[in-house]
Amino acid sequence: MAIEIKAPTFPESVADGTVATWHKQPGEAVKRDELIVDIETDKVVLEVLATADGVLGAIVKGEGETVLSDEVLGSIQEGGVAAAAPAAAAAPAAAAAPAAAADEDAIGAPAARKLAEENGIALNSIKGTGKDGRITKEDVVAAIEAKKSAPAAAPAAKPAAAAAAPVVATGDRTEKRVPMTRVRATVAKRLVEAQSNMAMLTTFNEVDMTEVMALRSKYKDLFEKTHNGVRLGFMSFFVKAATEALKRFPAVNASIDGSDIVYHGYADIGVAVSSDRGLVVPVLRNAEQMSLAEIENGIATFGKKARDGKLSIDEMTGGTFTITNGGTFGSMMSTPIVNPPQAAILGMHNIIQRPMAVNGQVVIRPMMYLALSYDHRLIDGKEAVTFLVTIKNLLEDPARLLLDI
Repeated sequence: MAIEIKAPTFPESVADGTVATWHKQPGEAVKRDELIVDIETDKVVLEVLATADGVLGAIVKGEGETVLSDEVLGSIQEGGVAAAAPAAAAAPAAAAAPAAAADEDAIGAPAARKLAEENGIALNSIKGTGKDGRITKEDVVAAIEAKKSAPAAAPAAKPAAAAAAPVVATGDRTEKRVPMTRVRATVAKRLVEAQSNMAMLTTFNEVDMTEVMALRSKYKDLFEKTHNGVRLGFMSFFVKAATEALKRFPAVNASIDGSDIVYHGYADIGVAVSSDRGLVVPVLRNAEQMSLAEIENGIATFGKKARDGKLSIDEMTGGTFTITNGGTFGSMMSTPIVNPPQAAILGMHNIIQRPMAVNGQVVIRPMMYLALSYDHRLIDGKEAVTFLVTIKNLLEDPARLLLDI
């Protein structure tokens, strides 16, 4: 009996996807809940799992092809038998059989199997810590770290993997051509559209981080102990200050929908997070109601999911205002681009010890440049400047965040 393999149901915000990788080929055996194919959208990579045991049949959508919501990708022949290997490959197959059989016996989550396969690690060599000895993704990550720290015995595997990318050699000068990922292509398209369709301006200011740094230094250990390991960073202060400023300047938290202005009575803050696939912006919902600990925990969770490629579409959809921190990479100044249909984005930068005039005296203070890019169609210059000054004042005197002044 043939069972159709279908693409997931995409939300309204995702028009289509691209078949990224088939992990099985026609004629190969598949098991229920085993990862078969990855679909890349402009937001996340979606994993399609087998719905039954059997053999992979015909592939309808090959790698690189566009696929729509619920579209058929291929089929599984339920209860089928895997095709026999060619006679010429009998000897290598026989040699590999014990290892393959051992891997089949190792019980691992689909994500764990995929990660182990990508890093050349046999599942049977990993001790599972999950229920009934099941190998979790965390077990595979630990094995990868152990492998990295071990003495390099066979570095030949790396050049073999790199050989998959097309390289054109011209003497000592080489070029490598790889297709742009869907995320990168979508980001590029949206940024160009934003600059073409929006009257975007940027205003700058600087904030003295002395008080925030002192507060963090004084309470970070107690904070982490009280909130079960959640670390106190700087981002939570900026999110908290931004949500307070957005209450006072609702136009900065608004968006344009056709000929209407939509004023949002909530603050869904997008926090830019770096991943291997590029910059992604998961959203903290109702951030105005969150404590510093909840904000930090949410950001940490998003960061881990971004690194593991596990952010969901819902977590990256929406947002009324965005904060990006180029300072983590050493940026001193930049002009962030607004993410439509939002009206503004706040850019944080590196903290630099600089001489400042304070009460007639030259003192060294930890200073950060702030940048607010905004849509001038919706936000006047006075509003933008005053909004940024409000954030500056709240950060330079954090007690204001508690006193709501």
